[in-house]
Amino acid sequence: MKEITCKLLVIGAGPGGYVCAIRAGQLGVDTVIVEMAKPGGTCLNIGCIPSKAIIHAADDFAKTVAMAAGRNAMGIKADNPAIDLAKTMAWKDGITGRLTMGVSSLLKKAGVKIVVGRAKFRDGKTVAVETETGEQVIRAENIVIATGSAPVELPMLPFGGKVISSTGALSLTEVPERLAVVGAGYIGLELGLAFAKLGSKVTIVEALDRILPLYDTQLTQPVARRLAALGVEVLLGTKVKGPSSNGEALLAETGSGEERRIAADRILVTVGRKPVTEGWGREELELDMDGRFLRIDEQCRTSMRGIYAIGDVTGEPMLAHRAMAQGEMVAEIISGKRRSWDKRAIPAVCFTDPEIVSVGMSPDEAKAAGREIKIGQFPFSANGRAMTLSAEEGFVRVVARADNHLVLGIQGVGAGISELSAAFGIAVEMGARLEDIAGTIHAHPTQSEAFAESALKALGHALHV
Repeated sequence: MKEITCKLLVIGAGPGGYVCAIRAGQLGVDTVIVEMAKPGGTCLNIGCIPSKAIIHAADDFAKTVAMAAGRNAMGIKADNPAIDLAKTMAWKDGITGRLTMGVSSLLKKAGVKIVVGRAKFRDGKTVAVETETGEQVIRAENIVIATGSAPVELPMLPFGGKVISSTGALSLTEVPERLAVVGAGYIGLELGLAFAKLGSKVTIVEALDRILPLYDTQLTQPVARRLAALGVEVLLGTKVKGPSSNGEALLAETGSGEERRIAADRILVTVGRKPVTEGWGREELELDMDGRFLRIDEQCRTSMRGIYAIGDVTGEPMLAHRAMAQGEMVAEIISGKRRSWDKRAIPAVCFTDPEIVSVGMSPDEAKAAGREIKIGQFPFSANGRAMTLSAEEGFVRVVARADNHLVLGIQGVGAGISELSAAFGIAVEMGARLEDIAGTIHAHPTQSEAFAESALKALGHALHV
């Protein structure tokens, strides 16, 4: 094949990679993107989007079951609810298919050349791509590594057969009667809750002594209560040992040394994700590492001139929207614009039931940093819109400096609270003070009023509590 030359080569068409390529194309940068699977990467095809589709379907099914059982306070009734998971998965696949085609169209619209295949560095300016029709060599002035991450596999529970990753869980065509989930982080709890609502008997095994360790216990308590209400057994401080000899159970050991045999038709392993730092020729380069991640500076530059890295391969937080923001910034830098990177205002969202959002510093983090703080917290049980949605569990909390009321962080837990993440992020990004939030007129009746009320509470004069 004829060698391709370009100003920018992006390796990986996940959220960070395709956004980088699109923005570069918009800015007139001659850009090529290489992807060995479908555009959109893990997030669009086997992660964020399909999991949220399944979570939504599970929520709707659970509501229908409650109606059939006469547990609906609004008087709505339904008969004989059932779930056809194969049809649900087909619906989910239709959504991801539309989005994948949309990404491809946007890349083409921006003038980006797409090469399908596996890329491998030859040197800091040259990449060889294994395509269906042979090897394609690409030479580029600048290269962006956006190879993403992959599920962590446990030695005693290798993927295969009954042992599945989140990818496998999002491809099931039948609801497992008994599901064991290893790991009580956000992926395990999101999917565990969804399958519990679909009818599985779910048991969650976690080696640590708490669920969702990245969030403070005040935020996770409503989720723990919901797990209990759904009949999900959560075994904390418990280590997995492997499958039973007949493969019909997961063997575990509690902190007190008690052996547990957890009957399971499927074992879902969700103990985290690891950066994809192998398989693309890193050994041909001289890249500094930061633990298991590629080391980057505030402009996503690696230790080699002309090579950038973005997204999960560069470290925490491993979030699609972080990768997108990095990708957009790098494209603008390569086009000649001045940009820098600051991760303080990145929202972290956990799509459990109820949902959790956190932006900026938590109260404990602010105190650990030596800050004197004010905290305002407003419950959804005092919010009219939350009542009409039968979603009174949870609250909004704002953390601000005590001296000048600068907002340091905002957290919340509640049904649909992910939709408030942008408002929380803007407040931190723009350097809002408590008075700015309290003085902004929030529409009534909406759940966003809890945001204003939390600021008022911190100022000492909440109106509705």
